[in-house]
This record gives sequence, structure tokens and C-alpha cells, in this order.
Amino acid sequence: MKEPNPTTDPIGQNLIKLISNVCFSVFVFTVLVITVIAITYQPPDPWESSRALTRVFTEVENATFQIDTSVLKTGEDVGMVLVSPAAAPSEAEADADASDTQNDTQNDTQNDTQNDAIVQKPEESSEISCDESRLVNCSDRGVLMAIKKFNLKRFKSIVFLDYQLPVNGSNANECDVSWRFRNRKEKSWRRYRDFRRFKIGYTDDCNYKVVGARGWHSGVNARRPRARFNATRTERTVKVSPSYRDDDINDTIPVLGSDLAFRNGKYLYYSRGGDYCKNMNHYIWSFLCALGEAQYLNRTFVMDLSVCLASAYTSSKKDEEGKDFRFYFDFEHLKESASIVEEDEFLKDWKRWEKNHKKKIPVRKVPTYKVTPMQLKKDRSTIIWRQFDTPEPENYWYRVCESKAANYIQRPWHALYKSKRLMNIVSEISGQMDWDFDAVHVVRGEKAQNKELWPHLDDDTSPDALVAKLQNIIQPWRNLYVATNEPFYNYFDRLRSHYKVHLLDDYKELWGNTSEWYNETTVLNGKPVEFDGYMRVAVDTEVFYRAKTQVETFYNLTADCKDGINTC
Repeated sequence: MKEPNPTTDPIGQNLIKLISNVCFSVFVFTVLVITVIAITYQPPDPWESSRALTRVFTEVENATFQIDTSVLKTGEDVGMVLVSPAAAPSEAEADADASDTQNDTQNDTQNDTQNDAIVQKPEESSEISCDESRLVNCSDRGVLMAIKKFNLKRFKSIVFLDYQLPVNGSNANECDVSWRFRNRKEKSWRRYRDFRRFKIGYTDDCNYKVVGARGWHSGVNARRPRARFNATRTERTVKVSPSYRDDDINDTIPVLGSDLAFRNGKYLYYSRGGDYCKNMNHYIWSFLCALGEAQYLNRTFVMDLSVCLASAYTSSKKDEEGKDFRFYFDFEHLKESASIVEEDEFLKDWKRWEKNHKKKIPVRKVPTYKVTPMQLKKDRSTIIWRQFDTPEPENYWYRVCESKAANYIQRPWHALYKSKRLMNIVSEISGQMDWDFDAVHVVRGEKAQNKELWPHLDDDTSPDALVAKLQNIIQPWRNLYVATNEPFYNYFDRLRSHYKVHLLDDYKELWGNTSEWYNETTVLNGKPVEFDGYMRVAVDTEVFYRAKTQVETFYNLTADCKDGINTC
């Protein structure tokens, strides 16, 4: 037997040790690199991360429809409260949402505070002594920093997103500045614009400071003129007053374009049913059912932009057809949140394709809601056409989402926001009260007259009762916004002895014939648009939600149940 060579054993052992040392060194180096990255890495703002945005815009509660024409909420409202008690979010979910809002507030405040840390001295202050009689240079960065600091302290309920460089006001030492913002209580990321005039002075150490500030939209020199836009459904020339428009609104109708794009698509088409001309809550409930089915089937929903406004919302007390969906809801957000095509464009493309190709598009007609979405899931037809020709209530769209289908169809509440044009009016009203106001919702009308279902409502919302109850809730001489369906303007005069009372009709100029809303809707519609009852309810609702203290009729003012006797 051959003996091992004593000279080769140390070489093998040394090689093994060398390899082990190299591997261990690589491991240690890798650990050090990962440690350094972990220490120096700055995570992005959670509100800017895709995961957080996905969570915010896809948290959809399984809402249950209830008819209520007094106060209406849509997807951008806090908590998305169109839910039944059984489907309401738990306390843990509510706490989590409140935590998100608080973190958002802290992040915004911290960022702006860091910006304000920049020295706010005038450009020439380092060379000469501070002379308070010198004219303020509005373009000096210190002026903008002083205005930012002032706004942060004064307006805590809004988030300031970006500022424009200040410009000179009408008088010496006055500066006009414009900024974009969003409301902390609104879940949407829609931006609004304000521009105000500030009186600028100097501190003892020659820094800039805000001596005085005017109200909402007072800084007219900072307001940028905006080009007019063309109507999307008409070629008629419409005469409107010289005004400005919101460049953030893009409610143009999407166009498929080529025959190939049309043929490659899959569509869900609902014919008009018994929901037409029903109250707006009914319409929303049915519309979101149809949109939810389209999403479940992974199809593009064919949407009729024509809305019939029920008599409850019209001045004529008759149903009015031909209203545009875009008067009431945010069509741009809907386009971004769901796959939709406008009905007229769809029918035009359908007809053109069949004419060009001399053959029919595969269509499956569904005559009854009893054919469930689950049965249509694997259908390969280009168009699934649901028809609602049966008598009411068999021809309601929302019947499609009943029974077993309710376990599969989720109504996309997050896709439905109120019109940005209406929300601009909300911001204007809130801004004119400097975002510092309380609100009371006073339900009267038919409910106050119906003593059988609401026996105490009329007395509990009388002027004397309102004064007595609100004095225990709201501090005297606060701005008090009254959201109400009470038609008599002077009904709340007794409150004026205790509060600065604001009603929706105090702001008629915001939808009058010289307003931005009037001009834009006129161009969109081809003729002037009435500011109808549903628009009033929508604006009243959103202003109410922005109040610091909110007093509800059926929770604070009366013991009657919201839906009638014995329904609490």
C-alpha cells in the first residue's frame, strides 16, 4: 500500500483555508454593503408610493343602496360612506384611515417647515441696515417663504402643493401669489387653486413677514388667464363672458380610432332601462352595478352620457331628459378608473366597421337580468348586449347585481367622484370662509311635513329649537354654514343673532351668468345650464363635510329616525 506524500498534504490544507477565507471575506463585505445601504436608504413618501396609491384608490366597501335625496356622498368623500350599517368599516379600519391622514398631515407640515427654515431676509439686507420704508421686492424668495409660513399657520385643513412666484399687487408692499392645494378631508388627489393678496413688512431683524392678508381669490394679479376650449359634442359657437377655466379638467370623450382597435375590443352594452328618470341615488346604484359587471367580465363599458334628471331636482317639477353626466360627475376620473367608451362613438364605430368589412360583429343579446354575470364570464362575443325591455321593476339595471351575483360584482365606488366644476364651487365657498367654519345639516321639506314617520322633526328644527341646541355645540359668532333643503331663505334669521350664518344662496354669483361654472358648462352643453337641485345638494354636502364641527339632523337635533319611525 502506497503511503501518502507528506509534502502534498499541507498544500491541500492551505488551499482549502485560502478558499474559506476568501468566501468569508466576500460574505463580510456583502453584509457591510447591505448594512450601509440600509442605513443610508431614504424611503419615499408613502403617499407617493405606488402601493399606497393602489391601496387608497382600490379600498372599496360593499355599499348598500338607500334612497336619500338630502345629503349625497361619492367616492372622494372621507370613508366612502354610501354603505349600510352591516357593511360599514370597522373601528380598526377607521383608525387606520385616520392614521394615514395624520401621517400625511405631518409629512406635509414637516416639508414646508424645512422650506421655511431658509433665511427670509431681503436680498440687500447683508449690505445695509434694515430700512422698513424700503419697497418690498415681491420676486425675492424670502417673500414667498414668509407667505408659506403664514399659510401653514392659518390654514391647517388644507395641504399646499405648489406655489407660483409672487407678483406685485396694486399698492406698494403688496404681493399677489397663487398656489395649488388639496383638502385633507378629501380622499381624491384633485388639486384646486387659490390666489391671494398679502401686505408684506419687515421684522425687527429685517426678515420679511406678512402684515396682512386678504380673502379668497383676492390676488387677481397672480391669476393666470386660461384659454377657452371647444365643445366636445357640438360645433355651435357659444357666446360666453370673458372668464377663466380650470385646466385640470379634461372631460373630452375618448375615441377608439381605427377599425382594428374596435374589433379587438370586448364590450358590455346596456340598453336604457327603467332606471332612466329615477332619482339620482337610484341612477348611481344601477350605473355602478353595470360598471362593476363590465369590470368583472373584463370588458369595456358602453356608457350613455345622457342623464334624465328626476322631477325632485328640477325647478319645473318634471323629469328633464338630456342632462350631461359631466355636469354632475368627474368624467376624467371615471375614464382613468374604468374602461369606458361613449355610446354615440361606440355605435358610430360599430356601424363603420360592419360597413367597411361587409359582415356582422359577433353580438350576444341578453334579454333578461336573470342571465347572471357568471354565465357570461366565458362568452367570446365582441359585444354582450343586455336589453331591458320588460316592465318595471324587472328592467332595473341593478337587478343584475342581486342574489348570487352580489358575491361576484363589486360596485366601483372609488371610480365615481363629483364634478370638478362643482367641487371648485365647494372650494370657493369654503375659501371665502377661510376654511374656518362649522356647519349644521337641517333636513326639512317633505320629511318635516310627514308627522307619521317623523313626528318630532318639524318642532326639533324650528328656529327657536335650532338656536337652543346649537348654542350648546357651537361657539358664538363662528362662521356657521347651514346645509338645508328648507326653501325659505329667512327661516334661519334667528341664528344670525348668534352666528355668522352662511347659506348656499349667499353664493349665487358662483354659478351666475358671469361665473366660471356658467361659462364652462355653457360651452360643454351648447346652451346655458341650470344650476339644478341635485347640484345644490352636491355642493351643500361637500361644504358640510369640510366644516370643523358638523351637526347632523338625525343624530344631533332630533330623536326621530332618519328613515322614519322605528327604523333606528
